[in-house]
Amino acid sequence: MNCLFRLMIAILLLPLSADCASEKITKESILSNGQERTYYLFVPKTVSPSTPVPLLVTLHGSGRNGLSLVEKWKSIASNEGVIIVGPNSQDPKRWATPVDGPEFLHELTEALMKKYSINPRKVYLFGHSGGAVFALIISLMESEYFAATAIHAGSLRQAEGTSVIKQAKRKIPLKIFVGTQDEYFPLTEVRATRDELNANGFAVQLVEIAGHNHWYYDMAPKINRDAWEFLKDEELRADPRYNHYDFGR
Repeated sequence: MNCLFRLMIAILLLPLSADCASEKITKESILSNGQERTYYLFVPKTVSPSTPVPLLVTLHGSGRNGLSLVEKWKSIASNEGVIIVGPNSQDPKRWATPVDGPEFLHELTEALMKKYSINPRKVYLFGHSGGAVFALIISLMESEYFAATAIHAGSLRQAEGTSVIKQAKRKIPLKIFVGTQDEYFPLTEVRATRDELNANGFAVQLVEIAGHNHWYYDMAPKINRDAWEFLKDEELRADPRYNHYDFGR
């Protein structure tokens, strides 16, 4: 009887185990500019070929990799039916143009669109720290390709900020989260980024988290939820247009 009971429990758990197994983050690669680039991908089991879903591209902090953000977004992605992709920067210490984008991010996004049912008007960016800075830059360079961007702990340096803001062809929706005690991106610097963007016609939302420092990971559930509430309602009014750059190649 005891053995029969255990067998019944095992049978009942089989579907659950199968579902859990399908909800995995996978490590994959793509060839970009002659180099193999690594990225981490999470596709919820609810994603169907018949229903286009949003895509969120996450850009990790310095010294980490794509998995560090994808795993923090997995729960929301599973509940909301969002595909999450977290590429690695070529140099783990930093994101840089042109090696990490916009071309690489564009190629990665387009490759995923060919494989999965993704709504091309609902492709978003999220970045933390070094990835946050790069997400801002890419958002302005490719404002007609990405629908909206949310970041945690990032800003534009004054010299690069003025230049890249002028490149934006669309006032892409932006939301910035920063701790009042961030030791790397002080409030004065982040507010200056917001003010400069808004002076150029943007409507940047800034969330100052009282007592919070630079450490994203413990606060990730709340930050990600608030970020997604902002992102999910944004959609390009027309099909995305990618702005090609030569970069002297």
